[in-house]
Amino acid sequence: MSWGQSGGTSRDLAMAQTALAHWGSLGAPLELIWQSENVVFATTLRDGTRAALRLHRPGYQGRAAIEAELDWCARLAAAGVAVVRPVRAVNGRMTAGLGGRVASVVEWIEGAPLGAADLPLAGSAVLAQAGALGAILADLHNASDAGAIPDPFPRAPWDTEALLGDTPRWGRFWENPTLAPEEAADLLSARDLAHGLLPRAQDFGPIHADPLRGNVLLGAGGLALIDFDDCGPGWRLYDLAAALIQSCGDPLYEAQAAALVAGYRGRRELPEDQAALLPLFVALRGFASAGWIVTRAAEDRARQRAYAERALALAGHLRATYGP
Repeated sequence: MSWGQSGGTSRDLAMAQTALAHWGSLGAPLELIWQSENVVFATTLRDGTRAALRLHRPGYQGRAAIEAELDWCARLAAAGVAVVRPVRAVNGRMTAGLGGRVASVVEWIEGAPLGAADLPLAGSAVLAQAGALGAILADLHNASDAGAIPDPFPRAPWDTEALLGDTPRWGRFWENPTLAPEEAADLLSARDLAHGLLPRAQDFGPIHADPLRGNVLLGAGGLALIDFDDCGPGWRLYDLAAALIQSCGDPLYEAQAAALVAGYRGRRELPEDQAALLPLFVALRGFASAGWIVTRAAEDRARQRAYAERALALAGHLRATYGP
């Protein structure tokens, strides 16, 4: 893993140092490498294992859900899927409780993110690796269906209610504050259309739910998926859509989508009638993100507007593709 450093607090560092004791490595070095939804430190455990220590954001996933996520990752890795591999604490648990905060440790993966969110596709690793990413997503879905999934799996689903309900998981996207009234009505109309289309989707099961460029590492051994923070049961097409969402509007978007689907089909069946629903799921991801950005960048109107404009463009494409 090789990510950019972004800020950090002395409280986070103190908490991370306390967490290391649960892995028998009190006093091990810590280097902040990421601070966004979670706070992540690079470290080397006492047994020499190079690792990443994650302080999970409070209020999003409970400890049982985080341990289910990590258990799933361990099972996927054991099945040969290229995903992050958790390290158990001294007491055998996947996590440590730190007075309202949860910490976990995963083995280090040498590599760098597949690309930045706004990276053009021309000449980029994003396009070159699209087929390989499709194959890994297929491997993840196949291994899960073959039994590499904890039972129970206490993760909230990415179902109709989470994506299109009255209170979607990531917020009421039609209430993005940068929308004009007619634009909000446009998104509500697209939401109704999406409601009618979703029953056509058939393949529902455990998904990563967030394989954005930053959550896919490219190293000497190929690609690996990290950050399963949003994982849960969902439509498998949502994983493919999330892998494409940051390329919307790029002239080479269709080439990336074709390569992603081809890579996926090389490992897992994707019937034509289901592949035809991919634009629906790209729109669903764009809608969700237009709600998500409101709470993540409350003071950044320009960024909120950019997400809203993408959602509006996807709403138009949804109607052009499936509408009367």
